[in-house]
Amino acid sequence: MTPAAPAIDPLLLGRLGHSDAGVRRIAVLELADLERPEHLPALTAALRGDPAPEVRAEAARVLAAWDDADVVDTLAQALLDAHAEVREAASASLAELNGVQAGARLLPWARHEQAFARAAALRALKPLRLPAAAEAAHDALAHADAAVRREAVGVLGWLKQADALPALARLAINDSDAEVRRSATGSLGLAGAGQVAQVLPALLAALVDPQWQVREEAATTLAKLRPPAALPGLLQAMQDEHWQVRLRAARALGRLQDAAALPALTEALAHPAGNLRKEAAIALGELGDVAGVAPLRLAAQDPDPEVRKAARLALARLGEELRP
Repeated sequence: MTPAAPAIDPLLLGRLGHSDAGVRRIAVLELADLERPEHLPALTAALRGDPAPEVRAEAARVLAAWDDADVVDTLAQALLDAHAEVREAASASLAELNGVQAGARLLPWARHEQAFARAAALRALKPLRLPAAAEAAHDALAHADAAVRREAVGVLGWLKQADALPALARLAINDSDAEVRRSATGSLGLAGAGQVAQVLPALLAALVDPQWQVREEAATTLAKLRPPAALPGLLQAMQDEHWQVRLRAARALGRLQDAAALPALTEALAHPAGNLRKEAAIALGELGDVAGVAPLRLAAQDPDPEVRKAARLALARLGEELRP
């Protein structure tokens, strides 16, 4: 015989109606710790109707652990709460739900007229990879709010929507928001072999974007796609004022395996940033050019142990033994 579920503590439930908001908030936490589904109505009621925003926010946070239809609906409705703390908590909890049921219920919110709610729904839909979310994400690429556009780019990237590449390329070049440009630039990495030429102009434009984070993302994406025509732009990026951009450019140049990159990579071995020196050593090994042996032998004496290790591995890749 299946044992009966323990009765709900009426004193604990009663504290949800206490006049002190602090007591009600602790009661929400205690109920959540019990992890019993029969407490869900009380928790969703706290999110829907408690007069104190701190209690509603706490209820929104603890509901992240439940993949339940009523929970999804209640959290989604809380995206319209009058208090930012509640809205942010609801958005964060929705992003943690991972059930297909949750995605289906969130799809209408991905077209909501309120920008915060729309962005939050798209953010939550992204890791679910629901094909049905693609149309709403496409439409959101033209939204006036940058946060909505950023989340829409993320959805299309996770869905690997190749038909969105032209729109993503336009955003990578022209969007007014740097984070949208960065995200769109990264999403161009989903291009297949036959689509690289289509996205290359946007990536080369992003490689000289005013924001260094966009330039870094462009170099990272070029390292994935490895288009030979990117060589001149990547060589220029090796002179970027930010070493982070140079590092990603060095990685891309190594994967292109073009000996024309050898001087720029050799020069990078003397840069103050140890991470860049390490990446340059790795790239010189990938080039496969014996002209890289001499600079790599010098790099094998670098004060940074990570650089020395990378240089030794690169020399081994070139078939060279490190002689004392």
